[in-house]
Amino acid sequence: MSKILDAYSKALNQGKDKGVLSADLRILLAHDLGFKTQIEVLYHKDDEISQDKIDLFNRQFARLLNQEPVEYIINEANFLEHRLYVDENVLIPRMETEELVANISERILDYYDPRNYLVVADIGTGSGAIAIALKSLFPSWLITASDISKPALDIAKRNAEENGTKISFLEGKSLEPYIKANMNLDIIVSNPPYIASKDKAQASVRNYEPSSALWLDESDSVYEGVLANIDKVKKGTLLICFEIDDDITGFLDGLMDKYLSGIYRYKKEYIKDMNGFDRFLFIFLE
Repeated sequence: MSKILDAYSKALNQGKDKGVLSADLRILLAHDLGFKTQIEVLYHKDDEISQDKIDLFNRQFARLLNQEPVEYIINEANFLEHRLYVDENVLIPRMETEELVANISERILDYYDPRNYLVVADIGTGSGAIAIALKSLFPSWLITASDISKPALDIAKRNAEENGTKISFLEGKSLEPYIKANMNLDIIVSNPPYIASKDKAQASVRNYEPSSALWLDESDSVYEGVLANIDKVKKGTLLICFEIDDDITGFLDGLMDKYLSGIYRYKKEYIKDMNGFDRFLFIFLE
């Protein structure tokens, strides 16, 4: 019988010239063998592995060679301390979106007392990552998550239940379902489609992740759908937290000039991510 190290080393050698990451191989093996973390693969490298597990790993490795994201192969992604189900119907949660949640939690006292029952909308929720993380951090918040995709909403509902978070869900585009439900919001948070150029995306993203959640259409964007209709959901002050791409700040400035300037008193702040790129836009309307 082969050892874990044998299967790992063979795949590592076969994949090194095709961009396969060693971490992805360890993630596959950890998942297949029931380890909690990928580092346990190295701790148990001399353990024997059954032929059934080798066959499973080899099938998964073939998908890696086709540049399929490892998260879709195992139908699992980590977001902060949460483990989420993911498939091709939802984006894979990323570190930048973890930073969005972190920025909200660090800056919320600049705007509100977070102990209050704040009404929050997560627009384009996908896997439910943002809504689940915020509900875990701020249990008193009344969070509703929405998406235009019913399959995505089904996944978000599943993840909310499995992570023990009470979240409401609406199906629809941008602010439309909240307006229809006559909701007054305190916070809007969204990681909408924001990639303006497909050349910026990796092949695995272009080929496997849902296009409806990736590409910015400046003529029909979530950003405009929110800013053009905030009067319909704004009762008092309102905080809007967007994830963005650093090359669309001019587009966003134009939307704020069109829909906010001269109408509302507001403050805007572009916030950089850990790599130094403008990645978040916070708008506070008084």
